Amino acid sequence: MWFNRFIAWMLPLMPKNLVWIFSKRYIAGRTIEDALKVAEDFNSKGMMVTIDLLGEFITKLDEAVENKNTYLEIIEKTQKAGIDGNYSLKPTMFGLLLDKEECFKNIREIVAKSASYNNFVRIDMEDSQCVDMEIEIFRKLKAEFPKNVGLVLQSYMKRTPSDIENMLNMNTVETPINYRLCKGIYVEPENIAYQKYEKINSQFLINLETMFQKGIYPGIATHDIPLVDGAYKLIEKYKVPKEKYEFQMLYGVTPSLRKSILDKGHRMRVYIPFGKDWFAYSTRRLKENPRMASDIIKAMFIRG
Repeated sequence: MWFNRFIAWMLPLMPKNLVWIFSKRYIAGRTIEDALKVAEDFNSKGMMVTIDLLGEFITKLDEAVENKNTYLEIIEKTQKAGIDGNYSLKPTMFGLLLDKEECFKNIREIVAKSASYNNFVRIDMEDSQCVDMEIEIFRKLKAEFPKNVGLVLQSYMKRTPSDIENMLNMNTVETPINYRLCKGIYVEPENIAYQKYEKINSQFLINLETMFQKGIYPGIATHDIPLVDGAYKLIEKYKVPKEKYEFQMLYGVTPSLRKSILDKGHRMRVYIPFGKDWFAYSTRRLKENPRMASDIIKAMFIRG
């Protein structure tokens, strides 16, 4: 609808206080204390979480050090609070496009901190310029911390099946690879990424089936009912034990679908973003799904 797209285009130009009315449905807050309150609520309802500090594509390396130190603090406070959850991070927050080696050192310190608590860090996948570097970082960390690090793979990328194949040498029964499988959110050219909804969905299920066949642990990250139904069929086909996979969803998105998955006895993890860089995340969420513009209008005129 043209109106929704217009609102999505206008959002970055609106006052931040107005945008926050919409954003607070999808963001836990500005501080780790805000995120922990949300995490505790999800835990009390039988769901796991992954905590993510918002931000990406920094321009100075001192920002990378600041982000690293913030993550170390997040881990300390989360563990102290007894949260059933792990951590997600974006390598561009730690200088991936500025200094690859410094980026690795920063992320390694975070993974080591998490591993000291026998916990887990997920390396988010970013746009196509980052994919090879992020796989390289994952390989190095997986070799040192085999149970404490995972990766995201995007089904719309045409290279994903070969990436799964090429990383099978790291997959063992004792320490299976742990992937979050999602559709993909970045705008990529047609020569490297599928563009059609039906094709992306079919690739998602093809990749998921490969993971089940190879004994990989998938985080099935989707809000799409056909993909949830397709995952159910594959779980039944391969008789996958419930401890060998999980569903994952974004905070604030499709809560009724999330509840239905949980009610069927499947494990659920909710992605909880927070931080002072919430504005960029909010505008990107809306550009990905302009239909959410109606939520802004409701928030403004119904919820005040």
